[in-house]
Amino acid sequence: MDQRSKFSNVKIAILGDVMLDQYWWGTVERISPEAPVPVVRLTKETVVPGGAANVAMNVVGLGARPTLIGCIGNDIAAEQLKKHLRSAKMDCDSLVIANDRPTSLKTRVVAHNQHVVRVDCESREVIDTEAEKIITKSLAEKLKDADLLIISDYAKGTLTPTVLSSAIEAARSRAIEVLVDPKGKDYSKYRGATMLTPNRREAAEACSLDEHLNDVVSQAGQRLIDDLDLKAIVITEGERGMTLFQRSLDPRSYAAEAHEIFDVTGAGDTVIATLGVAMAAGLTLEDSVRLANTAASLVVEQVGTTSVSIEQLEQKLFAVGQSEQPISAGGL
Repeated sequence: MDQRSKFSNVKIAILGDVMLDQYWWGTVERISPEAPVPVVRLTKETVVPGGAANVAMNVVGLGARPTLIGCIGNDIAAEQLKKHLRSAKMDCDSLVIANDRPTSLKTRVVAHNQHVVRVDCESREVIDTEAEKIITKSLAEKLKDADLLIISDYAKGTLTPTVLSSAIEAARSRAIEVLVDPKGKDYSKYRGATMLTPNRREAAEACSLDEHLNDVVSQAGQRLIDDLDLKAIVITEGERGMTLFQRSLDPRSYAAEAHEIFDVTGAGDTVIATLGVAMAAGLTLEDSVRLANTAASLVVEQVGTTSVSIEQLEQKLFAVGQSEQPISAGGL
């Protein structure tokens, strides 16, 4: 069976902060006479799934099957989000509707491929106990048919301590690996997970370290492995690539493959989605990270929230000569 076929059999449960990313595209030709700010002439508007929903879109792009569990409002943004998810052949029956909060909406104004400003419409208050009950019950049901759980934390209130502990416990009881894209300074809430994928700044903050220390990645990686009893941790470093830490093994660095970085929006979503699909399909951890590193290089070369497709990944692997280092589970 080739790797594409293996990916198509993978089922990933995704729990986290679901949002909609809206883009207003335009051009700047002058500065406003009212204030020292650019005047953007709007030429196009687009919306795409963001946050945990972008993780799900990346899983779809890789040919695997996601189930998305999260919370949305009862508003236009929610309808737009569900329309995009359904167009990708995802059902929305595990998205809990909360009438007391809006769907998280990030609006970015982009001119000449540069972000001018971002406007967030959201609530960061934790969801109520009724929403917690519905989400934990839905996740427990969906895990019966899942190969792996991805937790996408954007600190928007969905992942309460109750939701997190219930999710990790439910996955562990079924011997399902748990990958977490973390937020905040207290990572003890993720104890019991298999792997975390913070970026350099996030890992430094979680360990109360200065981000600018030369060995901050090494220090943070080893400390988090030990403190949280993780199987592994991947720290992403932007233009420096990423580093994999595993218990009792030397760290392994993966150089960035992007020729030019235009926008890192959503890169973390692509990394954790690719890791999850690859691991669930049977690739080694090292090969899964290498594949995720390649996938990340594709999205940062584009402006805006984007997901990677398996066709793009195959082309990139061929272009950079990865075929000379075959993936142990069969290659793509």
